[in-house]
Amino acid sequence: MGAEGHRLVVLNATLRRAGSLCTPRDCPTARLIGPGYLSDVGFYREHVLPRLVDRACGTAEMARWRADVTDGLHGRVVEIGFGSGLNVPYYPSTVDVVLAVEPAEVARRLAARRISSSSIPVEHVGLDGQSIPLDDASCDAALSTFTLCTVPDARLALSELRRVVRPGGTFHFLEHGLAPDPDVAVWQRRLDPWQRRLADGCHLTRDIPALISDAGFVIDRIEQRYAKGPRPWSWFTIGTAVN
Repeated sequence: MGAEGHRLVVLNATLRRAGSLCTPRDCPTARLIGPGYLSDVGFYREHVLPRLVDRACGTAEMARWRADVTDGLHGRVVEIGFGSGLNVPYYPSTVDVVLAVEPAEVARRLAARRISSSSIPVEHVGLDGQSIPLDDASCDAALSTFTLCTVPDARLALSELRRVVRPGGTFHFLEHGLAPDPDVAVWQRRLDPWQRRLADGCHLTRDIPALISDAGFVIDRIEQRYAKGPRPWSWFTIGTAVN
């Protein structure tokens, strides 16, 4: 077996063990095989990785998190890091339309089946959560699942969400980030430079509650705990905040 085949076997085993974690636009663990591992990084990123993420992150464990974070969404919802639409089955009936922001073309194609099966319309409106092509105060709510770890400028993305969500609207978030346990945080800081380099920009050490609060959102509900999987990747933060 060649080196690339071996890496894919290792990847598949890793994803099976850590299927409840997030990556590129949905599950961070899968990102460990990003840039530098395959000769054609662009092909791998655009055509292979979205499919791996779609399978690895569509687990029963993740379904419970998704059902929780989408609860209470209503009206016009902007979702950054839409990915392959893994949140679509969990949109409540109170949602009128989801305005999806997602750069990966294959992920958008993978989402088509879920979108067609949903009673909630989804419109792909943009590619970059740092520059959302929507009018000010044009949305009732925003949704982000495992996106603030990867977007290059999380503060800018949050500023954009504040701009497009109306005053009093809500931001629903599910993210992984910096753990409170010193032993885990030490390993996160050690791994972070490699994670960013090899995992398409994913950070292990972002303080999600602080980023959200510093952006001007007022957090009104938050829960933090470890999900299944290696602890440096599995400290999850879920909640809602008011704009």
